[in-house]
Amino acid sequence: MSTPLSQLGENAVLRRLLQNLPRHPELITGPGDDCAVVARDDEWDTLLKTDVVVENMHFTPDTMPERIGRKALARAVSDIAAMGGLPEHALITILCHPSRPVELLEGIYRGMSALAVQFGISLAGGETSSLPYDGLAINVALTGKVERGQAVLRSGGRPGDFLFVSGLLGGSFPSGWHLDFEPRVELARGLLKAGIRPSAMMDLSDGLGSDLPRLATASGCGFELREEWLPCRPGFTAQDAVSHGEDYELLLALPPDMADLLSCSPFANHLWKIGRLVPHHHAKLASGWQHFSA
Repeated sequence: MSTPLSQLGENAVLRRLLQNLPRHPELITGPGDDCAVVARDDEWDTLLKTDVVVENMHFTPDTMPERIGRKALARAVSDIAAMGGLPEHALITILCHPSRPVELLEGIYRGMSALAVQFGISLAGGETSSLPYDGLAINVALTGKVERGQAVLRSGGRPGDFLFVSGLLGGSFPSGWHLDFEPRVELARGLLKAGIRPSAMMDLSDGLGSDLPRLATASGCGFELREEWLPCRPGFTAQDAVSHGEDYELLLALPPDMADLLSCSPFANHLWKIGRLVPHHHAKLASGWQHFSA
């Protein structure tokens, strides 16, 4: 008897798919984090990320091609930032119906190229394929690097660590932020260089209601969220901040001593405290985005 994906939801689907996968000895961190981490040399580890945007899910058909391309690459860059790393090389796969104009693809590549120049990324190649039905999807495979043994994982948080986010939440689609967001590479690198090391970190793509429980679970913790502390985009509520998704801000946990360092640093005005990790948690948040949900 077959089981529809919608009956399981994204998290349960991934648990079934990711069991007992083959593993190379140089793989340090596999599925379950923002990026995979692979040993490289005495100075750096390699970060691996792949991400996809799909028409009518991540953007609408009338979206400017340059903004589509920028978003496709920026989503993957945001995950590199969440590991404390620097992006390097990208492979681009575009799936498109043959009826679409070539100018659409040219615009997508202009948007990707502009962001690639900004972050020092090489667009190293990729693949194109026609679709048998009308539509457009773009997949980005991105490599990055992080200092050896210094990748910030989701799993390092401990009870008592304070939770912070790096920007306003909620209303990403109606405001256009989901297309024009700035990956927080500079902020993450700046924190680490200043000695303010998060115990756990991830980027908020599916919404705080989905992503915060993932970070807490990976760290073996519960969480307490102070909704009155959430930095909401003007015109949107704390409930929107929890459930809307596509924020592409950093969610990070800081031990108390790191939070004290933050408070007297130049980064204090770039992070908002929203709660803390605790030993156990029984309350539930309104869920953010869940792929395959009915």
